[in-house]
Amino acid sequence: MEEPKDKRTKAYKDWKANQEKESKGLGDTIAKITKATGIDKAVKFIAGEDCGCDKRKDVLNKLFPYRRPNCLTETEHTTLTEFFKRNPTQVSKSDQLTLLKISNRIFNERKQPSSCGSCVRGMVQRLKKLFNEY
Repeated sequence: MEEPKDKRTKAYKDWKANQEKESKGLGDTIAKITKATGIDKAVKFIAGEDCGCDKRKDVLNKLFPYRRPNCLTETEHTTLTEFFKRNPTQVSKSDQLTLLKISNRIFNERKQPSSCGSCVRGMVQRLKKLFNEY
């Protein structure tokens, strides 16, 4: 859903609330489940307000984050536009290094250059899928 422009509208407030509700990782998901089942209230009743739930949630979010791609920069978008316009049947070494740099940043990975054709093809397809969503 596209962000509503006027911040005073109900649509914007609903959109903002939904954005804040999205789980960043396993900790957020577990917190939602414990809240929905009432377990969080029982734990706070027994252990007190500072039961350590927030700290555990943060640790779990850091250990098990949900993989969300980062947004493309304008330069990356331009680079991908030019690459996909050419529609190459083979990826040169310099193209692979450029695409790998973009892919590693976007998907928070540390992959290395590869001579494996299917690995490079998979990276290109993944970038193309993300690119087509723009």
